Amino acid sequence: MSAWRHLSLWMNQLDDPLEARPSLEESLEVDVAIVGAGYTGLWTAYYLKRRAPQLRVAIVEAETAGFGASGRNGGWLMGNLLGEDGLLAGLPPERRRAGYDLLHGIPDEVARVLQEEGIDCDYRKGGVLYCAARYPEQERRLRAYLHDLYAEGLDESDYRWLTPQELDQQLRIPGSYGAIHSPHCATIQPARLARGLARAVERLGVRLFEKSRVLHWQRGLLRTERGELRAEWIVPAVEGYAASLPPLGHYQLPVQSLLVATEPLPSSVWAEIGLERGQAFSEFSRQVTYGQRTADDRLAFGARGGYRFGGKLRNDFSLDDEEVGLRRYLFGELFPLLKDARISHTWGGNLGMARRFRPHMLLDRASGIALSGGYGGEGVGASNLGGRTLAALILGEDSELLRQPWVLGERPLDSLARWEPEPCRWLGYNAIIRSFVHEDRVLADPHSAPWRRSLAQTLAAGMESLMR
Repeated sequence: MSAWRHLSLWMNQLDDPLEARPSLEESLEVDVAIVGAGYTGLWTAYYLKRRAPQLRVAIVEAETAGFGASGRNGGWLMGNLLGEDGLLAGLPPERRRAGYDLLHGIPDEVARVLQEEGIDCDYRKGGVLYCAARYPEQERRLRAYLHDLYAEGLDESDYRWLTPQELDQQLRIPGSYGAIHSPHCATIQPARLARGLARAVERLGVRLFEKSRVLHWQRGLLRTERGELRAEWIVPAVEGYAASLPPLGHYQLPVQSLLVATEPLPSSVWAEIGLERGQAFSEFSRQVTYGQRTADDRLAFGARGGYRFGGKLRNDFSLDDEEVGLRRYLFGELFPLLKDARISHTWGGNLGMARRFRPHMLLDRASGIALSGGYGGEGVGASNLGGRTLAALILGEDSELLRQPWVLGERPLDSLARWEPEPCRWLGYNAIIRSFVHEDRVLADPHSAPWRRSLAQTLAAGMESLMR
């Protein structure tokens, strides 16, 4: 469908015709039924069929493979998991290091699959730069963050401080205060990864049905408008769309992230900016920004959006002038020569946020559910780990994957932390975001009085702690 091309820059760049696969129009019995053809669903199907080719696996997708966040994100393939430091902190040093090694190995595992399956998604492992770019408080927060990482047993091979001069060798931001570089990140064209995985699982024998929205589900049964799947295990891989499958919406907060991309920029401009090796970059503010230089020489840049009352999904991602203007302002502050660059694409997507920033992977034997989610915007890499973990849980494997603190094992769904009811969720989330915006505005103003700067930081830090 041509309308799918307008979902994001990434979907617009696809070579395949984007014609919908057949819908589910029969009653099928399978071993594993997966809801959602995004990264989590596709990776779970992939590892299940690789490890147990005899399994009957089917996926039902409401739209098309990659329709959700998997085809709309910023293209950061991170070797990280949201909240990993807190999850690993209480473990003995050897187990903590093993957990970090497992996470840091995610980009290389994805690269292995890309090579094996012949998937071209512009994979470039240039690492990530977390930059203190716009005010001195960012440097202090960034150095404190690095100190905490080293206290957890990590070292310069994982995270290294770059002076402004060292940062200039990779990314040139006028007046920067320095950065942290981590090698454990790659950039990709995310829609090509999703579409390539969809073709790969079909080659392995997975049945993939599109335009097949689940209207009813219960233990062992998924029902769509024209068909049904009966299965021993159901994998609801819907992340930001969790509210569509009650009661999953109690455990996921659907938050929007919004992006823009410039037109392809000339080599003379990139010679001034850098990013020659496919590095991802972010400036270290609480507003959550992220960017990359695309394979066709655009700047793709995003920042966290909002939350709608009652967890209502945003379906129209035609960004308004204010939304585009904020992102232009933010990347223009980093790269003044791009202040007037033409923006060719704007888009956004829904992501899922778990309570206390705790992603989860579990198998609920009583309800026949295997669940991975709550990635909080870091799902490009985390979903690969989630897919491997769910496959191990379903197959009953004895795996190092299952001995990690984010794996709840055989636990009931209601063991997950619930979000507060409305209006508390809406009021709380928006109050927190407003405190972040206020902090950024005060700190970005060099004329702000010291007491105002201190107060803004204290308020924002306190509000942020409410999410944990």
